[in-house]
This record gives sequence, C-alpha cells and structure tokens, in this order.
Amino acid sequence: MEIPFVDLKTQYHSIKKEILEIVDNVMENSAFIGGSFVKKFESDFTEFCNAKYCVGVGNGTDAIIISLRSLGIGPGDEVITAANSFIATSEAISQTGAKVVFCDVDEATRNINPDLIVEKITDRTKAIIPVHLYGQPADMDSILEIAKQNSLYVVEDCAQAHGARYKGKKAGTFGDIGCFSFYPGKNLGAYGDGGAIITDNKELEEKIRKFANHGRSEKYNHEFEGINSRLDGMQAAILSVKLKHLEEWNNKRNTNARTYNEKLKGIKDLITPVIPYDRDHFFHLYVIRSKERDRLKKFLTENGISCGIHYPIALPNLKAYSYLKHRPGDFPVSSGLQDEILSLPMFPELNTKQIEYIASIIEEFYA
Repeated sequence: MEIPFVDLKTQYHSIKKEILEIVDNVMENSAFIGGSFVKKFESDFTEFCNAKYCVGVGNGTDAIIISLRSLGIGPGDEVITAANSFIATSEAISQTGAKVVFCDVDEATRNINPDLIVEKITDRTKAIIPVHLYGQPADMDSILEIAKQNSLYVVEDCAQAHGARYKGKKAGTFGDIGCFSFYPGKNLGAYGDGGAIITDNKELEEKIRKFANHGRSEKYNHEFEGINSRLDGMQAAILSVKLKHLEEWNNKRNTNARTYNEKLKGIKDLITPVIPYDRDHFFHLYVIRSKERDRLKKFLTENGISCGIHYPIALPNLKAYSYLKHRPGDFPVSSGLQDEILSLPMFPELNTKQIEYIASIIEEFYA
C-alpha cells in the first residue's frame, strides 16, 4: 500500500466544482489584486476566528514581519520565541533588525515552555512569539501573564493552528496579533502562497494594512515606507471556498489522530502526542517520538509510507544562528526532540484502513 504524507489532489477533487466556479468568477471580474474577493475572505476569516479585524498578506513569514514592524519592533530590541519551530518564526524577527532569543520547549506539548520564558527577559525584550506547533495551542494563560507583568507584546504564530482552540477560544485571538500561513499543505491552504494577520486593535489593523501596501491607504499617498505583501484575489477566493470546509476537515484530522493513538498504544519505545484537556489540537501534523527514528523512517518508506521530520535541526542549532554561539545543551528538550520526532501521514482524507496499515508496519518494525 502506498500512502502519501499529504494528499492535496484528493481534497481538490472533493471541492473541484466550487473551486472552478470561483476561479472563473475571479477571472471574469479581473479581480487579481485587492477587490471584493480579498475583502470577502478577510471578513470570512475574521468571523471564523472570532476576531475583529483581518488583513490578508503575501505569506505567513510576512505576516510576522509586518506585525512586529507595526508594533515598532526593530534594531536594539529582543523577541523571545520557541527553539522548536520552522525558521520562518525566528527569521521574521531577524528581518526587523531585532535579536531573536530562543526559549526551550515543554517536552510533552513541544510548545514554548512558559517556566523558562522569564529568565530570557531583559530590558531590551519587547515581545514573545509563541508558536502553536503542529496545531496544538501553547499555554496562553501563562504566557499572557508573563507578558502582562513585563509589559511585552504577544504575537501568536498560528501557521499550523487554523481553528485550534485553547479553553474554547481560537488561536490567534489571545495576544495583540495572530499570524497565519496559507501555504498549500496547511489545514487551510491556498493554491500558492498566502497569509493573514488578525487583531482586535483598530489602530494596529490600520497600520498593518498600510505597511503591507507600501505604507499607504490610498494610491500614491504614502505615509511611510512599507513593503509589498498582499493576498491576491485568486488565492483569497479559493481560501473562502476552503474555509467553509475547514471545521469538517479539522474534525477528521482529530478522528485520525485518535485512531493513530489507539492503534499505536503500547508499542515499545513509541511516544504519541500528548493533548492537554484544555486544548483542541487539530493536527496539522501527527508527530510521534522514537529513539529508533531514522531506522523506523527508512522502514516505513520501504513499505510505501511517506513520512517527514518537523524539524530535524532545532533552530538554535542551525548554521544560520551560529553567531549566537549556542550549544545543543542550552536547549536540551529541543535538541533531544530533533533526533526522535517523526511525522506520520496526516490529512482529512486519510482513512482507518490506511492508519491500520501504518500501525501494522510500525509494529512489524519493533517486532
């Protein structure tokens, strides 16, 4: 049996008629940059997230850069974020001219460990970026309390957490700003690049919107230098169609995760994801841990099962951050995870028969 890591083609066929109709509509209206389709998606996504404002941007990395710049963060400042994430999170901090400060993660949830944040704060710290990794929200109560006590901004990286909830509230609506990516493989993915920023602060929304559009609110009236980062009409229209299906798709991901947990329970050396009772984890990725990770991955691949590693090198251990002179021992949890984590196939259309096959191959490996 051949099982892909993600199956975007099957998902497309399930909504093909809706997609082709909306694409034709965009073409007929020549609404490629800005316009009604972008406004509709921003409105739809605002409602979905239970936020007040949404600004569509070019991609998820830009979303973080624009957010930090709009908060006035730049050279001389420091921003704290998780040591276990994709480089886009830390890269965005560096792009503002600020210094990235890594914080180790909780071993169970693999999200930023609030108990370690305080020791990272200096008089130059301006913000915390918690990453809702793999689709599971971080411990927002603790993070918000730390931010409040130290007068820090909170910018949530929700690139993998579309629709995820912490104590019943959607990810992205806890801090000052929530940032999303719509990369095709995400729970809500475009057919190209795209991103969005949500906030409840009207003044921030206006500044973000201007910054993403060359520092202007109307043509040729530039109030300051910004950048060009706009969600195009085609992607916005596609996202509006897919957004209608997102809750159903997320629920299917949850069902698949529960099936995985059941089938993999009790297998020697294998650690399945931990889900705290107060969070709705919508499994952008289903990530297990194994001390035999590399051998297990090879065995799964040989048996037709596509896997991934998210992420094989913890951020502080990357060559890109060698100038910070960190050692793996500075971040023991993240450095340990990088050698053990393995992402199994996860997408809404994955079925029980496929999961049972994956589990049987894993059992065979350990046998």
